[in-house]
Amino acid sequence: MNNEYREIQELLQRRADLQARLKLLPYDGSPEIKERGDGKYLYIRKRIAGKLTSKYVDVYSDELYDALLRYAKEGRELRKELRRAEKRLAQLGYATEELSERVLRNIDFARANLKANIYDQAVLEGVATSFPQTEDIIENGRVSGVSANDVQKILNLKHAWEFVMDRDVIATKTDYYILCHIAQLVNEGFYNEGGRIRGVPVTIGGTSYVPPMPMELDVKEHIAGIIADGGEPVEVAVRLCLYCMKTQVFNDGNKRAAVIFANHYLIGQAAGLLVIPEKDVPEFKRLLVAYYEDKDSGEMVAFMKEKCWRRM
Repeated sequence: MNNEYREIQELLQRRADLQARLKLLPYDGSPEIKERGDGKYLYIRKRIAGKLTSKYVDVYSDELYDALLRYAKEGRELRKELRRAEKRLAQLGYATEELSERVLRNIDFARANLKANIYDQAVLEGVATSFPQTEDIIENGRVSGVSANDVQKILNLKHAWEFVMDRDVIATKTDYYILCHIAQLVNEGFYNEGGRIRGVPVTIGGTSYVPPMPMELDVKEHIAGIIADGGEPVEVAVRLCLYCMKTQVFNDGNKRAAVIFANHYLIGQAAGLLVIPEKDVPEFKRLLVAYYEDKDSGEMVAFMKEKCWRRM
């Protein structure tokens, strides 16, 4: 039974991951070339609700046409994997858990604020993109004048947010395994095993604090303990976030993973969102250093509740 439960949890994560990857595709459908006069134009054909649609893309070029073919192939492969995951879930007798109306509203709230959340997180990570540039990357997967690394970080944030906004993922308990998968997504393209607990010492710039080497069992127990202690959902979410940041569970991406992990819990409790606003990033970083160095007397939790909590 435990093995089946674990397999179901992994399949749900895999299914949400595949669905998020599909949403990351700038174009999803079969490319079509149309000629008008002396010009050639590219369209995307896709069947929606049984009806075949055709959407204009741009003037024809070999480069764009090849890109659309790649996106079409990737979309087919993702849907094929998705069907396999859904078939296996059905074989295991999994039935989708019904979420409350308030939790569904919170998912919609997170989706409506997705671009702003990603922009604020990118600022926290030092990504030098304007909001319009961030928006363009989220919508189209690329933008001129931005480094490949910054584009990858923003796309990874979108991928991770799409993952935690999946209904089945929200219905899954907030635990170490969800955290690891989020870290894997935010580190994609930078580390082969970005969701693996770190096995090397790390230092943090701007502070004398050196995080001890994390042990998997300790991290699991600490996360479970924070949740078991209960309290106001936003306080639990803040404690989860700060614990993951201070512990530096992974080689990189700890702040990104910690914020999204905290939101997995908060959305599941229908209690809003937790995001550090762009204008408050300097103060957040100052308080975080004090928190790392045990010079904090509750200021950080109070700050995050007041400045970073977005209520529905």
